[in-house]
Amino acid sequence: MSTDGACLGNPGPGGWGAILRYRGKEKRISGADPATTNNKMELTGAIEALAALTRPSTVVLYTDSSYVRNGITTWVAGWQRNGWKTSDKKPVKNADLWRRLVDEEKRHEVTWKWVKGHAGDHYNEIADELATSAARQIADAR
Repeated sequence: MSTDGACLGNPGPGGWGAILRYRGKEKRISGADPATTNNKMELTGAIEALAALTRPSTVVLYTDSSYVRNGITTWVAGWQRNGWKTSDKKPVKNADLWRRLVDEEKRHEVTWKWVKGHAGDHYNEIADELATSAARQIADAR
């Protein structure tokens, strides 16, 4: 699966998108928030993609967000040990979303892969278009 987030302004109207692939089939999902940040949308894309799986699965999740990949593979363990505080004792930003991502990840065996955004990766481009379209639709509806 490939996920992405987009924000028209940061903060501003935002969207997330994901493309799930399994045995030659594809499912595209997306959503939006009228007032959000890019990081929130990146996290939401990964959360919603994992939540869309109906049973525990082995997943390779591709994201162009170093924030998401580094957070879930490296930083989150320390945040949990520290009571959701950073190393300098400040509250973790987006802790509610990080908790949701941890919960969704627990159901699956996930390998996290980073891809360079806007660099021609076919599925990342699709996820980006889904996220951007969702953000534009909610911005236009305001």
